[in-house]
Amino acid sequence: MQCPNCNASVFFEDKFCKECGISLVNNLIDDAVGCAKCHAPPEAIDSEGNCCHCGFCNKPDSCGEKSGSERDRIEVLVSPILAGVSDKGRRHHENQDYLALRELSGNTYILVVCDGVSSSSSPELAAKTAGETVCQTLATVIEDGYTSIKAIDRAFAIAQQKLSHLPYQIENIAPSTTIVAAVIKDNVAAIGWLGDSRAYWVSPNESQQITKDDSLLEEILSLRKISETEAKNPGYAHAITRWLGTDTPSPKPSIVKFTLPTQGYLLLCTDGLWNYIPNPSDLEILIKPNIDILSVSHQLVDFANNSGGGDNITVAVFRKDV
Repeated sequence: MQCPNCNASVFFEDKFCKECGISLVNNLIDDAVGCAKCHAPPEAIDSEGNCCHCGFCNKPDSCGEKSGSERDRIEVLVSPILAGVSDKGRRHHENQDYLALRELSGNTYILVVCDGVSSSSSPELAAKTAGETVCQTLATVIEDGYTSIKAIDRAFAIAQQKLSHLPYQIENIAPSTTIVAAVIKDNVAAIGWLGDSRAYWVSPNESQQITKDDSLLEEILSLRKISETEAKNPGYAHAITRWLGTDTPSPKPSIVKFTLPTQGYLLLCTDGLWNYIPNPSDLEILIKPNIDILSVSHQLVDFANNSGGGDNITVAVFRKDV
């Protein structure tokens, strides 16, 4: 969609343009009749309103009727400095994200966030299998003496094997998921990922995106042949180039090490949150000071739902105190 006032890109469910502030209620220019999320053509929408390209439900009322799964809302509190929430959102009929957290001895912490690829077979099972496998494997191999980077490599490889044995519900379309995982030890985070689930550092005057999406958008921007505004069209914005699953071009994760600065938060999240966050610095505004870690998670998920809840929303949050 486009803002009728400034022509900025806006989401179907946005009530106000984030660029110029104009009300979008009853005032949107629908430049692509079809899927409201990825702008696929009308023929991509099935009889129930689901997009066969991205899985988005274009009939929110009917989607809402399919609620009730125990995975619709997952809340995990591991310690006063580690928690997370996974929520179905307002427009999808099920939660295809997954969240796994763990605290180990030696002040070591594990965070895993997965987002099942909606156009794949059994995305919710892919996300759950990958999340549980990576979390458990990381805990095991770290206690066996693996470095954080080698542990992430090993955990992703085992999860890839597990996904290859999952049954297909859609012929020739393997179960798949994006994933981002972090191992925090001695104030250093090793972060591995495949796809566009992200890691951020959030702190006053220091917020930044740590990971770089495996997406067509990022590949196009890296060529520097067109601007970011031109690249953010329906064909590029949510097209991932790598993921966890048997049909991925490369199952080997990107891994970075990030030294946690002063007091702040390491945030792992799916695009259900970052779709509504144009700049990392916006995250600082969402987190009220002096609240418990689970409430921080609630605030982030509530913000995404109040902004439209157009996708499943998952956050994992680790707080570093001074």
